[in-house]
Amino acid sequence: MSIPPGSTIGILGGGQLGRMLAIAAANLGYRTHIYAPGISGPASEVSSRWTHGTYDDVTAVAAFATQVDVVTYEFENVDVASLKGLPGVRPCVGALEVAQDRIAEKSFVESVGGRPASFWAVEDLASLNAAVKAVAAPAILKTRRFGYDGKGQARIPDLARAEAAWSLIGKQPAVLEKMIAFDAEFSILLARGQDGSVVHWPAVTNQHKDGILDISSVPPSGIVAEQAGEAAMLAERIAAALDYVGVLACEFFASADGPIFNEMAPRVHNSGHWTIEGSVTSQFENHIRAICGLPLGSTALVGAGAEMRNLIGNAIDQWPQILADPQAHLHLYGKSGTKPGRKMGHVTKVR
Repeated sequence: MSIPPGSTIGILGGGQLGRMLAIAAANLGYRTHIYAPGISGPASEVSSRWTHGTYDDVTAVAAFATQVDVVTYEFENVDVASLKGLPGVRPCVGALEVAQDRIAEKSFVESVGGRPASFWAVEDLASLNAAVKAVAAPAILKTRRFGYDGKGQARIPDLARAEAAWSLIGKQPAVLEKMIAFDAEFSILLARGQDGSVVHWPAVTNQHKDGILDISSVPPSGIVAEQAGEAAMLAERIAAALDYVGVLACEFFASADGPIFNEMAPRVHNSGHWTIEGSVTSQFENHIRAICGLPLGSTALVGAGAEMRNLIGNAIDQWPQILADPQAHLHLYGKSGTKPGRKMGHVTKVR
């Protein structure tokens, strides 16, 4: 069912992703209504309305949903219980349930033919010690829920470091993953429409710094280009199995054994920010098109390639130099203050 321009899109979350979704929605003639725990945020400057409320307030979220024509979300840590039973939630609640739990996510991907790194569920220190022995360290310990940008993770080079890692993640239910040798990290981003049609952008090669995405570039080359097709087919199977509508991001390691699935994000994604200038249709516009039942736009490159760099913390102070480059496209998110590890904006160059 298509939703005509002039309708209101409800967005759970008011950060930079919500901001860029709201801008894309406005360009297509839609209004946006943000629901978020804060009293304001990056999306407040570009959205029609803002409702302050917590994601676990079932009554408040339900009331919010009655004021909009479709509900979407900008990040995956939204309380699932608040969304169950609500009409017009896209992507589907099932995608959130899978993505919110690393064990469920990896098990689901295995069920559709994907290959995550070997993993073990961890509930306590005893099970962690047993898992470290089984996996043959080095390994990485991750909380099952609520981890992002390197948070909720601890490396375990040997069994002697297991207890310290367990304490570092707050002694929470976790997953232990075998650390694998890989040549590059990359993302597959696709958009799936209500009719099951799928478009995807070129595979995105990612470089991280301190666990946070630093640079994303397209088109791929080398081993990423060789493995992009297989990874894209897996991403399409994931989307089909979930009856997914919207933009989906899947992250992979390019290895000697082929693409190894890392994680999925049922939303627009940082590694797709380059698409605003670098693609005929951005990830944000195609997400709006998909959830509103509109035809999906072309994902072709507008030039030979593009590179996006995140502005982290005090890197935002580089904006005068960035604007002095006539080929640079600067996006600042309107966040107040700076702190280490906080994404304050990004800059894209199209070749």
